[in-house]
Amino acid sequence: QWQDVCAKALLHAPRSERDARDWLERHLRPYRVEPLKNGGPGLITGYYEPQLDARRRASGDFQVPLYAPPADLESRRPYWTRREIDTLPAARAAMRGREIAYVADPLDALALQIQGSGRVRVTEPDGSVRNVRLAYAANNGQPYASVGRWLIDQGELLPGQASWPAIRAWAHRNPSRVNALLWSNPRYVF
Repeated sequence: QWQDVCAKALLHAPRSERDARDWLERHLRPYRVEPLKNGGPGLITGYYEPQLDARRRASGDFQVPLYAPPADLESRRPYWTRREIDTLPAARAAMRGREIAYVADPLDALALQIQGSGRVRVTEPDGSVRNVRLAYAANNGQPYASVGRWLIDQGELLPGQASWPAIRAWAHRNPSRVNALLWSNPRYVF
C-alpha cells in the first residue's frame, strides 16, 4: 500500500525542510501526537525493517556474521555478551556453525538486531540471489543499552543528535572505536 507514495517520494528531492513538510502533508495524512496527561515531552520511536546485502559465506567485505540461536542458549542465562561473542574463544566456539549469512557493516547487523527483523538479499555460493526475511528468534538475556546514548555520554553527540545517520557518520570518522560502540550494548539478538 506504500508503493505509490514511495515511488512519488523518490521523484521529489526537497530543497528545504519546509518543502519536505509540504510534500508530506500533501501526500499523507499527518496526525498530532500528544501525551495523555500534561506530563511534559514523550518519546516516539519508529520501526522499520532494514534491507541488507549479505553473503551465505564470509568473503571479501562480508565478514560480520548473523547468527541463529546457539544450541546452548537456554542452558546458560544470561548468555555471552556481544563483546564476549566477538572475542572469547569459548563464546565463538558456541556460535560456530550457527551463521545464517554475513553482512559487510557491523552497524547493519546491529540495526537488524535492534529492529528485531529485516530483509536480506543473500548471494549464495553459486552466485544466485535470494531475498530472505530474518525475524527475531531469541536474545542473550543481557540488558539493552542504546549506542546513541553511549555516544551522548561519551560527549561524541549532543542529545537529540543520536540518529542512525549521525551514528553511522561517527563510526565512519572513528573506525578504531566502532567495537567499543557496539560493545556498549551487551544485548545480542538472534
